[in-house]
Amino acid sequence: MAGEKKTVAKAGAKGKKPNFFVRFGRGFVNFFVKIGLAFKNMWHELKKVTWPTREKLVNYTIIVVVMMIFLMVIIGLLDMGASSLVKLIMSN
Repeated sequence: MAGEKKTVAKAGAKGKKPNFFVRFGRGFVNFFVKIGLAFKNMWHELKKVTWPTREKLVNYTIIVVVMMIFLMVIIGLLDMGASSLVKLIMSN
């Protein structure tokens, strides 16, 4: 019964193109349906994530902070050396 209604509706609508407002309304609804589907898929993917334990998280954080400090010292020394070199060149 439901299949017959769809075929009748499609057959009647074949010759006639929906007006602008109908097409705009469908596009507007589809836009929000797609956004909802994206959030639904994101939620399902987040459920699959293996989150680190607290100990691992602390270890990773310490490693990152130590590396940042190390790189800050290296870049600072390079900057001071370059500044000294520029001052030496400019003074002559």
